[in-house]
Order: sequence, then structure tokens, then C-alpha cells
Amino acid sequence: MKKKVITFGELMLRLAPQGYTRFVQADSFGATYGGGEANVAVSLANYGHDAYFVSALPAHEIGQAALNSLRRYGVLTDYINRSGNRLGIYFLEKGASQRPSKVIYDRADSSIALAKKEDFDWDAIFKDAKWFHFTGITPALNDNVAEITLEACQKAKEHGVKISCDLNYRNKLWSKAKAKEVMSELTKYIDVCIANEEDANDVFGIHAANTDVTKGEVNHEGYKEVAKELMDTFGFEKVTITLRESISANRNLWSAMLYDGDDFYFSKKYDLNIVDRVGGGDSFGGGLIHALLEEKDPQSAIEFAVAASALKHSIEGDYNLVSVDEVEKLAGGDGSGRVQR
Repeated sequence: MKKKVITFGELMLRLAPQGYTRFVQADSFGATYGGGEANVAVSLANYGHDAYFVSALPAHEIGQAALNSLRRYGVLTDYINRSGNRLGIYFLEKGASQRPSKVIYDRADSSIALAKKEDFDWDAIFKDAKWFHFTGITPALNDNVAEITLEACQKAKEHGVKISCDLNYRNKLWSKAKAKEVMSELTKYIDVCIANEEDANDVFGIHAANTDVTKGEVNHEGYKEVAKELMDTFGFEKVTITLRESISANRNLWSAMLYDGDDFYFSKKYDLNIVDRVGGGDSFGGGLIHALLEEKDPQSAIEFAVAASALKHSIEGDYNLVSVDEVEKLAGGDGSGRVQR
């Protein structure tokens, strides 16, 4: 059954050289659109929900093109404020083998960064909504957007809306100290915390023992302790941690864990040959939210979320363009990649 879901954040223009060309080699850039919460909204729209993306976009043609990219995949844009003059940009250089991918931001003074509290009628936005999702990227933009995010969380709680947050620490946007200060206030409202192997340590100083992400080593027992400490400290209902073992830029082992306060649930592990990694965490979040809205049991929920994300790694662009049926087939064990006729 479809549910009204709200996500809030920044939608950006993504400019990337063709294939694995480096920035300094490129003489042209392909243009697509994406952003953490927008990516989640696309996933949820594809899964059949009424997914609304809340943001601010300029009223000129580039802002309209960005908005159209969401509408193309069924995302509802009624609550996007048309203001400001800039669409944020990020440049992506795809890594290969032992050379990592690189992201360069050009997003200062974007429309959402200059938005005002009065631009968003949260009472109307959250009417009949079941879920609200944001990431740590949004409050990292500046103090003003952090205040808008806090107000959104407070209003969501007034309307009885469940709240999820992907910590998504970005060191190019803010310091660890600032992230801890701001996110510690926002955690008071969060029901479901999504983190990866680095976020909990970068934002809250909670580290998994015997784990080194640069060496592709994951210790399940260490992450159990991280999840338990997050829940004990902040009172989350659920904590999920994605576990990425990086063998190279093109090949990762991918799995996740869910902790509900009683038990720990680990997904199966996928051996990924990566086409496009950007948006992988967002596709996990979208899959998890769908599974929880559908009241799947914890093991089924984490399997659905990880399978959704595994599929995203095979798709160019930020958006995860897969159906519920495709995800469920992979989660059920059909990962052969054989032609479907």
C-alpha cells in the first residue's frame, strides 16, 4: 500500500567526464541530477509510494530541468520552493582499480542554502505523511539549513511521523566537531539511524574495534557494539550500518546489519562489480524505508535494503531505477544476471 513519504535536502547538477576519464583529461562533461534525499525519493516513488521531495530550486531553466528529472520518475514536487539563483553542482571523477573516485563541490549560495524557514509550511507538508527522511549532508550546508532541518524534525514529531536519518558525514562540508554539535540535537527526533562504517566514528567518535575500512576489513562483533552504543546513547528505535569492504574502486563486498534493540540481523554479502557507486547508500536508505513501511520482519527488511543497493551499483547516475520485483528477486537469491526473456 502506498504511503506519503517526505524527504528534505539539496538536489544538485552532477557533471562527470565520460567513462573513467580524469578531470584534467576531460573536454566534455555529462550532465545528470542527484542528491542524497532526492535519490531516496526516487527509490520510494519507484516502489509505489507518494514520495515528496522538499527543497528549493531556482526558477530558471536549469532549476526546471532538475525538477523535471524528479518528475520523470514519479517524485512529487509540490513542496519545492522556487527561489534563489543557483543550482548546486558537484563534479564526479570515477575511480578505477586502485585509483579512488573524486568529488568536487560547487554548491555555495545555492537555492536551498539561502532558503528561509518561512519557505516551508511543515504542517501542510506532513499532513497524512507516514515517514520523513533527511541526511547529515543537509544540516551541514550552513546553520540556517540546520535550523530548518530541526524545525522539520520537530513538526514531523508533532504529526506522528517516523523519522530516519543517514548520518552521511562529509568532511568537505563541515568539521567533525560541528557535525557532532548539530547532529546531537537532531538525534533527539530520529527513530531510525542509518550509518556506514565511518560515520559513527566521524560524527560521534564511536569506533568499531579491529576494523580498518582502508584495508577492507569488517569485524561484525565490533559493529554490534557500535550499533548498541548508538542506540543506548540516543534512544533510536533501530540502527542500521552498511558494511562496505573495498577491494578496489571497481570491486566491493557489500552487506549490512540491522539492530532493533533485541537482536542483530546481518544480510547476505554481495560481491559487486561497480558501474556507479554514487547513490549506493541512498538506495539502501530507500529500500530500508520501503521495507519498514511495508512492515517486513527485520531480516527481510535488511535483505531488501541491501539487495536494492547492490542493484544501484550497476546503474549510471545517482538514481536507483529498479522495481520492487527486481529487488525481491535478488534478495531471494537470483543474482545470476542472466538475460530475462
